[in-house]
Amino acid sequence: MNGPEIHVSFSPDLGLFVAAPRRAGRTVVVTDGASTLGHVVESLGVPLTEAGRLLVNGHPVAASHIPAAGEHVQVLGVERPQPVPGAPLRFLLDVHLGTLARRLRLLGVDAAYESEDIGDAALAARSAAERRVMLSRDRGLLRRRELWAGAYVYSDRPGEQLRDVLERFAPPLAPWTRCTACNGELADADKESVRGELEQGTRRTYDVFARCTACGRVYWRGAHHARLEAIVQDALRDFGGAAA
Repeated sequence: MNGPEIHVSFSPDLGLFVAAPRRAGRTVVVTDGASTLGHVVESLGVPLTEAGRLLVNGHPVAASHIPAAGEHVQVLGVERPQPVPGAPLRFLLDVHLGTLARRLRLLGVDAAYESEDIGDAALAARSAAERRVMLSRDRGLLRRRELWAGAYVYSDRPGEQLRDVLERFAPPLAPWTRCTACNGELADADKESVRGELEQGTRRTYDVFARCTACGRVYWRGAHHARLEAIVQDALRDFGGAAA
């Protein structure tokens, strides 16, 4: 038996997730009379991580609202910058976002990364246990109820991915303070303490070093520094923050 009919409209920025006929104006949705509005929204393709305010007849409601016949539901996109209450802002990235993880770490953003596919359940559990915002292009993962918080990464290009995350969450930036390999914090290291780990040319050419306090990796501003510096300066110019 068909349940109540409601009318649903989506913000244009959610068009990626919904079927083409639902991208313009109100469309009719038949509900079962028992499911929450959050469940209805996700059944139409939009992960709740990407839905901002939910309005019923112009008034905000919670995702737990049970839609009634004749209601007009508006699903808005998330506000930017998006607040993430209750914990220091930090991220967890899935196996497909390694380059994005390294770029976030380059900017001093706490970005944990799973280099192996450990499965959606384990990722969601880690997000909850460590209170990290899950970043992924996997819509199914972002629908898991165990997630503490999450966000869809819209582009498959690392530069665009980085800009999207910085714009959406506005994390504090502290470039050159994290290990791009493991996410640990960097500390200054004198040349003598790292001399035995350097090639002869590096010992001869460079004098300023840092070491990861977690994994021990040694850093210096070598051949790739100009490319990395360009990423840092672009981020600082467009999204603020101060170099450490």
